[in-house]
Amino acid sequence: MLDESLLDAPEDLARADRRGLLRGAAEAGARVRTATRHAAEAGLGDLRPDGRPRAVLIAGPGTAATGVADLLAALAGASAPVTRLHPTGVAHAAGALRWTLPGWAGPVDLLLVATTDGTEPGLAVLAEQAYRRGCTVVAVAPERSPLSEAVDGAHGLLVPMARAPYQEYDESAAAGPGALWALLTPLLVLLDKVGLITAAPGTLQLVADRLDRTAERCGPAIATYSNPAKTLASELADSLPLIWSEGAAAGPAGRRFAATLAELAGRPALAAELPEALPAHGVLLAGAFAAGADPEDFFRDRVEEPQPLHARVVLLRDRPAGGLTAAPAARELALSHDTAISELEPEEGTELEQLAELLAVTDFATAYLALASRGRG
Repeated sequence: MLDESLLDAPEDLARADRRGLLRGAAEAGARVRTATRHAAEAGLGDLRPDGRPRAVLIAGPGTAATGVADLLAALAGASAPVTRLHPTGVAHAAGALRWTLPGWAGPVDLLLVATTDGTEPGLAVLAEQAYRRGCTVVAVAPERSPLSEAVDGAHGLLVPMARAPYQEYDESAAAGPGALWALLTPLLVLLDKVGLITAAPGTLQLVADRLDRTAERCGPAIATYSNPAKTLASELADSLPLIWSEGAAAGPAGRRFAATLAELAGRPALAAELPEALPAHGVLLAGAFAAGADPEDFFRDRVEEPQPLHARVVLLRDRPAGGLTAAPAARELALSHDTAISELEPEEGTELEQLAELLAVTDFATAYLALASRGRG
């Protein structure tokens, strides 16, 4: 159950936020600026590559690395294939995870390592394997971690992960927004240099500014009625979110939203891209999760028993209205099944700015849903 009164109690939210979810979301813009500076100090801005890599391979544990790989793949588009190397192992623990290069990887490929920990022996082994194959290795990880020694031994380049400003930041919630931008930003700088994406210093400054403005709109002191993140969190109470995305960058933003809802707020959610989301999730709108499901259950104890989950569509878009779009069909399908729909569409700007706004609003919404749900702070 969601305690909606907590949403408009900033001091109570701060006390409940033991994992620093709201702080991480609010500091995202500052994290981008710090990470950009670290990338420059590490020498990424001075690179003069001979050409584009044949393929980009990304390795790292957890939701943050998954999100980084998904976002970079969307931004790179057809410039070069971007593939995440999925870990294997008997448990999700630093010492148990292993990564392996595909058999075709070689000197014309680029290996990126992204981790908030840096103690994973499997990533050190992967860096050594990449060195033997002739792959270029670039890592973003905590400074002075065991991984930094392995990357140095593989003649690779390590960019120290940007910490939160003014304090030693605990990255225990590696799915949070702080970890995402700390790992993503230096890799944006790198892929801009090799010509796979457009992320010049001026663009990253605009991204940081957009994150700051979104944090002002979505912060704890802003009342729910004028706060898009609090409004979305309230709308998702007792619902099964069906996150439908439209646009190249909205796809990974939607998948990250579903992943963080599960990991940080303990809420199941499904993500799909339009127009394929319509047949993929259409049956859910007419089945047990439909808004009017089980209308005859008059005698159910609604005080002692939890409310049943009803589907709610969340439409994320990063393309301007008026173009070729499946949004009208999505709205028609949802409303024809009496299913409520929430919509998020960023303000105009570069692709990275729009992506940053979608990520920021959904990160704040996840944080509010986690904090206002009993036992999730």
